[in-house]
Amino acid sequence: MPGWFTWDLVDDTRFNGAVMGRMWTRREAGPAGQQCRLRMIPERKHTNLQEMIHGAVTLSLIDISLFAALRTLGDGNAEMAVTLELSTQFVGAGKVDRPLDSVVELVRETGRLMFLRGMVVQEDHTVASFSGIIRKASGK
Repeated sequence: MPGWFTWDLVDDTRFNGAVMGRMWTRREAGPAGQQCRLRMIPERKHTNLQEMIHGAVTLSLIDISLFAALRTLGDGNAEMAVTLELSTQFVGAGKVDRPLDSVVELVRETGRLMFLRGMVVQEDHTVASFSGIIRKASGK
């Protein structure tokens, strides 16, 4: 996938690798400037009893995408940062037969905080919208 970079933890037995699977990220131009896209390929294990992407998987992708944006768009160390706030609106069901992308834009960055917003999409279908605040690692 040209232009994409893997988003892997060193230890793939932790949540990201063990539950979410392989993910890829890239920086791209968006309507409001630069944005970060984090992609996962859903599998059956990511579905609920309705055969749609489980809401917890969507929330996890969003949370992880905030850290991908911190690394891709900001000046922070994603390893030791923490999520302070995450607000999500589910607006559609995710399907298991196509990639699930979280597209994040940086609203504002201060010395210790990043304010972000974005959408989870599958091609032209919107699954969720969100906003979040991350506190960067100490020492920044």
